[in-house]
Amino acid sequence: MQIAKHSVVTLEYTLTAPDGEVLDSSKGGQPLAYVHGTEALVPGLERELEGKRKGDRFDVHVAPDDGYGAREEHLVHDVTRAQLPPGLELEVGLQLQAKGPDGDLIVTIVALSGELVTLDGNHPLAGMELHFTGEVVDVRAASREELAHGHVHGQGGHAH
Repeated sequence: MQIAKHSVVTLEYTLTAPDGEVLDSSKGGQPLAYVHGTEALVPGLERELEGKRKGDRFDVHVAPDDGYGAREEHLVHDVTRAQLPPGLELEVGLQLQAKGPDGDLIVTIVALSGELVTLDGNHPLAGMELHFTGEVVDVRAASREELAHGHVHGQGGHAH
């Protein structure tokens, strides 16, 4: 079976940055299982996997526009410590949920300087070219329940 919309795909993969740093990998853990065509992966990778079969290997470079988007500097803001919830242990890398004009937004603390806290609303991989390598472990038709819920059930998927 070929990878197509609404198929369940299971992948072994490694994601690296342009400098070769490993950012994420299924090695040593469970393969990634997702429902193809539901925007579960970045668009550039999903497009390149279309039509592949079980056992096919992939080596895909994804430009920022087909990954997590370009960095948007207007999403970086300084706030005071007093504007954040009291008692919060602030440290660089901590992610918080914030309210933005378009709804909830995940922000990352990227700098601490005295009373100022710099928050970044960009995805941590925004603006970065991504390199995915790996192998298609399995491809099968999604069940009605998986399609209704938009994710894989069972091994490698989400549990309820």
